[in-house]
Amino acid sequence: MSDQAKPLSGLRVLVPRGGIWGDLVSQALREQGAQTVIAPLVDFAHTSEEEKLVAALHDLENGEFDWMTATSATVADVLKHHNAVFHERTKVAIVGEATAVAFREAGYPVTLTPKEDENSTHQLLKEWHEIDAGNVLRVLTLRSDVATPVLTQGLISRGHNVTQVLAFRTIGVPASVHIREDIDSGRINAILVASAKIAEQVREQFVNVPKDTLVVCVGENTLAAAAELGLPGCSEGNSTLRQAIIDAVESAIDHSDMLD
Repeated sequence: MSDQAKPLSGLRVLVPRGGIWGDLVSQALREQGAQTVIAPLVDFAHTSEEEKLVAALHDLENGEFDWMTATSATVADVLKHHNAVFHERTKVAIVGEATAVAFREAGYPVTLTPKEDENSTHQLLKEWHEIDAGNVLRVLTLRSDVATPVLTQGLISRGHNVTQVLAFRTIGVPASVHIREDIDSGRINAILVASAKIAEQVREQFVNVPKDTLVVCVGENTLAAAAELGLPGCSEGNSTLRQAIIDAVESAIDHSDMLD
């Protein structure tokens, strides 16, 4: 397909996260003809549960856990920062393509991840047969302070011994003056909003978004947060361009990767 024939040809899209997530999303958008501008509006800070995290990682190295779970690529960064070591007996279950890439690039084991066409937390709970085998498992779950603890709650409801730790905090990052000028002038044609925290930052930082700029929310949690914030544009109907952006993002990133 020529660039002119691609659905997002000529569209300049702001991608609000960097790292592996930003790279995967940008690639998917560019494959559909878009030009992408990676401008992180969120970043990750040390957890408020640092002592609990250090103690949990010590137990992880000593083989105290049967399983460890992660639903964010940032967990891999946290593990590297702490020089975490996995005991050979501990298995690892993860959700999200960006998470899988980050773990493998860091050299960490991945035992179980949901099938590619439905890489979600709910699908992991369906495919994770050991959690319904009758044995009580000791599981370490690591997540962001703003992530919905679907996996943790699913394991607890099945009677497992779960140590849940907030591995990192998600914080807002000011956009550069150049990015704000590009938004105000309409040189950026679409703003991707992929989590509740990003919706909050877009609402706070970009107060003069032109009416013809697409504000594209991806995921039910994001839409709900945008509606609560009164973020203009996110609740509007899906135009062809809006849907093409959503489809491109969802082809690269599962909703579980959008909870940070």
